[in-house]
Amino acid sequence: MQINIYYGGRGLMDDPTLFVLNKMKEVLEELRVTVDVFHLYEQKNSIPTLPQTLKNADGVILATTIEWYGIGGYMQQFLDACWLYGDKEKISKIYMCPIVMSTTYGEQEGKLNLATAWEILGGLPCSGLCGYIADTALLEENGDYIRIIEKNAENLYRTINQKMPCLPASNQAVKQKVAITKSINFTPQESEQLSQYVSDDTYVQRQKEDIQELASLFRDMMGSSEKEDTTEFLQEIRKHFVPQPGFAAGFKVVIEEKKQPLMIVIDGANIDCHYGEGGRVDVEMQLDRASFADIVSGKIDFQTSFMAGDMKMKGDFKILRSLDLVLQFGMN
Repeated sequence: MQINIYYGGRGLMDDPTLFVLNKMKEVLEELRVTVDVFHLYEQKNSIPTLPQTLKNADGVILATTIEWYGIGGYMQQFLDACWLYGDKEKISKIYMCPIVMSTTYGEQEGKLNLATAWEILGGLPCSGLCGYIADTALLEENGDYIRIIEKNAENLYRTINQKMPCLPASNQAVKQKVAITKSINFTPQESEQLSQYVSDDTYVQRQKEDIQELASLFRDMMGSSEKEDTTEFLQEIRKHFVPQPGFAAGFKVVIEEKKQPLMIVIDGANIDCHYGEGGRVDVEMQLDRASFADIVSGKIDFQTSFMAGDMKMKGDFKILRSLDLVLQFGMN
């Protein structure tokens, strides 16, 4: 049996997650399990290639430490790489145990995020561990805590060894409806090769420069004969603005057919909308002109457009929902 451990913390000496992982590794090795440990902070430049290490794994442990908010950038990069370059057929047969220790707040949410991400990838979930540990010494000196850790390692071994079945998860059904990342129709071998290119900073920089040069060339070819309408949608936005007391936020709308993004900045009873860069940005959206026209015409709202996969976004989803209150296109 092969189990891989992927640690997404910073490797601090007093990190409670490292203590938990060492204990679990001891128990698994006593059960004659081959355990490979990958410290993501040591391999941050080659994270896109790490999904290749899942080839021979029967199970994985995704472990991280929450020091202020969320599962951390290294672990998120690894999950992104699994989504983009991982062999989904192989992942569908791998059990995953989430381990999240927190020195602040949010260990339960972190554990849930890891489990949800693995299910969306198509993998098999196992019960994991999460806990708030302000001082690692308290963890090391508590026999009850150590027994819990050892029991969790035994349960992981038993689950993988017996190939325990899992009930279907709704995450798979939801993914088919709202996932906005288009699947890459490559073979696992082609995905591995692509991940190696992605981890090569020199290659990536060269490709970016080539793309910018081509984009500039086409803009020069088309710009002389076409003038962009820099007033489209502005009147409708101002007309349907409904101020909400105390609400202030900035929105950047990247419309694929437009050269300049549409900026919408709201501050209480005031709204400023124009095409161009600059200004406050709390939420960035990306969609095509037809989808944005449907929103402005009242056929669909911002939240529904995102859930339907017509729009991509970065930022706080709560602020995006509030945008449907201050811009009520469905009302005349």
